[in-house]
Amino acid sequence: PPPPGPFTPSESLLLSHAYAHVPASGFTPTALALGARSAGLLDISATILPRGVFSLILFHLVTQRGALASRAAAIPAGPVAERVEALTWARLQGNQDAGVVGGLQEALAIMAQPSCVPASVAELAKLSDEIWYLAGDVAVDPSWYTKRASLAAIYAAAELFMTNDKSEGFRETREFLRRRLAEAGEIGDVTRSVREWVGFTASAGINVLRSKGVPV
Repeated sequence: PPPPGPFTPSESLLLSHAYAHVPASGFTPTALALGARSAGLLDISATILPRGVFSLILFHLVTQRGALASRAAAIPAGPVAERVEALTWARLQGNQDAGVVGGLQEALAIMAQPSCVPASVAELAKLSDEIWYLAGDVAVDPSWYTKRASLAAIYAAAELFMTNDKSEGFRETREFLRRRLAEAGEIGDVTRSVREWVGFTASAGINVLRSKGVPV
């Protein structure tokens, strides 16, 4: 079934087929056109997506977030912090399993565009909340907000790190994730995490756009 999210049945049909073409074509209009064809639709059907390629990126984010519940069932019971790490890593592995790591830099560049930032940040917040929930966090205090904001920033930084990771099985990405989670647990510096995420994402977006010949 299509994942829950801001998609109509026709959008879900097109996007689910286009998603299968992302490993070879990236998050691009080409993937949308190929998806329309494989869904038995006219190429022009891709125009039903008012946000274009960003809709395909959002479909990826929603799909992978929705898959976390089943992944959580396979993670052994343990301290909340350990389950948070395991679930965050499982979400990053979802990029590899879906074959989209090669298209992440371009996706991040699109997500960093002003018109896409609100929806991108909202989905990142939902992911962070889902991870804490599945990890068994039941605390209701001021730390509820800081923990989620910090994890969102750490996840985003780890995903960006993943785009340049050539190590086997993305071993270095997992080590990066562990370091950042340990640092956050020791100093609780959510402000620094958010600031670094914004800087990393903006830099990645600018570099990718420049590589495409966009004057920025």
